[in-house]
Amino acid sequence: MDLNPILDIVVRSLAVYFFMVIAVRVFGKNQLSQLNAGDVILLLLISNAVQNAMVGSNNTLEGGIIAALVLFVANFIVKKLIFKNQKLKELIEDQPHILVKDGHVFPDILRKVQISEDELEEAIHEHGIESVSAVKLAILEVDGNISVISIDKNSNQTHYSRHKTKLKRKLRNL
Repeated sequence: MDLNPILDIVVRSLAVYFFMVIAVRVFGKNQLSQLNAGDVILLLLISNAVQNAMVGSNNTLEGGIIAALVLFVANFIVKKLIFKNQKLKELIEDQPHILVKDGHVFPDILRKVQISEDELEEAIHEHGIESVSAVKLAILEVDGNISVISIDKNSNQTHYSRHKTKLKRKLRNL
């Protein structure tokens, strides 16, 4: 590209931003919900790999600030558009999935989102609940976390907890 240097950075940064939005949608946003060492390394390598794609040979402070500003503005606009446009939201974000309701596990949904019953039980235990039968509702949220609502049978009260999980959603609805 032989454009104005600032316009060149803007165009390159937008291209990288939209590539990353698509990549996160395809590979799963929840990959970022709880980072392990491999995920941190991946993020560092991706950021290094796309840096030159955004700024080209311009390694000045101005170039870096322009690229960062473009990314912030693009992210702000995309969030506004997602908020206002349901079709765009469905394209970019997945829907939550109910895994357990009133102690009943939905095996078809577990298979669809590729979570084993052992992983589900582990997540429920992390919420301080002994068994699936004590779960009023367990939802796999759009960010890959599992939210759990339980009922304390002694006091008949509902308890809600949300815990960052290590579960990775391997299958995305496109």
